Amino acid sequence: MTKNDNPTPADRDARGQTPGREAFATAEEAWLWAMAAFVAHRDGKPEPAGPCNPHNMFEIVNHLYCRRRINREHANALRIWGERGTAPNPAYPLERSDSRLWREALDRLAPLLIDEGIVVPPEPCA
Repeated sequence: MTKNDNPTPADRDARGQTPGREAFATAEEAWLWAMAAFVAHRDGKPEPAGPCNPHNMFEIVNHLYCRRRINREHANALRIWGERGTAPNPAYPLERSDSRLWREALDRLAPLLIDEGIVVPPEPCA
């Protein structure tokens, strides 16, 4: 498998990660990648390569939803803005509410993504 090939399930380890692929720097970056992969799959296009199976991301969001850590409004903000490929801008009044929901959802998602190795842990403060 080359760096640009999309990994098959056989290429992934037990945690669903692809060895040799870099983890994402932020939960937002990881979410936007997962949604880009989802949209590409839905539209019959090649999925962008990444360090894990995009389905892992959706399972983690579902876990948060089932545990009532996020609600339907959080999930809708993640879906809508993820499909658009950008975060909502709090400077625009019509996007302000979605921006708050987006940030809350990603703040709750980030620790789980770090635990799974999908997102790199933040550097400790000196």
